[in-house]
Amino acid sequence: MFRRFFGGDDDRKPPREEPTQPPVETPAEPEAQPTTSLFRRVDELDTEAQRIAQAEAQTQQRRSGGGFRRLFGGEERDEQEIQREVQKTTAAVQKTRNVGLFGRISDMFKADEPITPELWEELEELMIASDVGIDTTLHLIERVQKKVERNNLRRASEARSLLKQEMVKLLNVDTPQYSERSTKPYVVLVIGVNGAGKTTLIAKIANRYKREMSKNVLLGAADTFRAAAVEQLQTWADRIGVPVISQGQGADPGAVAFDAVQATYARNSDVLIIDTAGRLQSKYNLMQELQKIKNIVRKRVEWAPHEVLLVIDATTGQNGIQQARAFMEAAEVTHLALTKLDSSAKGGIAFAMVQEIERPIKYIGTGEKVDDVAIFDPEAFVDALFED
Repeated sequence: MFRRFFGGDDDRKPPREEPTQPPVETPAEPEAQPTTSLFRRVDELDTEAQRIAQAEAQTQQRRSGGGFRRLFGGEERDEQEIQREVQKTTAAVQKTRNVGLFGRISDMFKADEPITPELWEELEELMIASDVGIDTTLHLIERVQKKVERNNLRRASEARSLLKQEMVKLLNVDTPQYSERSTKPYVVLVIGVNGAGKTTLIAKIANRYKREMSKNVLLGAADTFRAAAVEQLQTWADRIGVPVISQGQGADPGAVAFDAVQATYARNSDVLIIDTAGRLQSKYNLMQELQKIKNIVRKRVEWAPHEVLLVIDATTGQNGIQQARAFMEAAEVTHLALTKLDSSAKGGIAFAMVQEIERPIKYIGTGEKVDDVAIFDPEAFVDALFED
């Protein structure tokens, strides 16, 4: 598993050139009859069509499971595992769908009602109230309206799939100049404000690496400013059986990062996850601290940190976007994680967050247990919001 993170480099060599043989003259064959050429051409077209169909089927098969397979380097996972991820996602957005307003949006586009200006106005109001955000809402509605007009659709139920497609498309973004490298150790730097569930998420991710991928994981407790941060991380680590490198409260975070990298090599660990302080009161100090940690790690591990994960509390709604913007200025964020999604009726923040920050969501928190984290899959997320 985890080929894209830990797989070897591509060492394939170019094909060896064979010595050129002198051309051999062969007697000319009689010219084929037109009918034979026609049938041969038809057969070629049939073969080509079959080849294309087979390629499309293979592509669809690879895509089944969506992001649930992507995290693990493209290796096939059994359907039971994928379904468990889907069930986690569905349960996590239940509050957004039922207590929030997405249930009403789903019902609107199930009905066999005519598409009217009033329909679009109501959709706009519901999406904004669901924390999708004004700009993101207008962007989505405009794209759906254009496709509705282009396809000459008349009923709300006919536009349902178009709305879902645009939502999925919005969530499918890539991190600029980022690629998951095949390297060991793989270093993850986790950032976010205090109280966002950062430390708990680290434990959940570490547990996934260990349980799902059988990787040796090491944690670095570089959040040395918050009282009990080290103890909290140590408590979680003891539960999942993962070692922690720490120096106690008030220690230099850079020194902790240095020790963690040294220990990673000494213990032959596959993954190093570093917790960091979440102080936004002084953005300059935060930037300096994160940059120092990154420089220390990068001197000892090529291209590290390979992933910078920004943790956002889903219950904060639009306030989470302001936090994300501040951290984007302080660090080269590669991915987002939405925690406490199961406790929030503001799941629409996922759309606004991706639209504003232009980074993909990698994880969602689905509960309080150590297994309550899911790999974010846009299609499964949107299907759950629409009860499909």
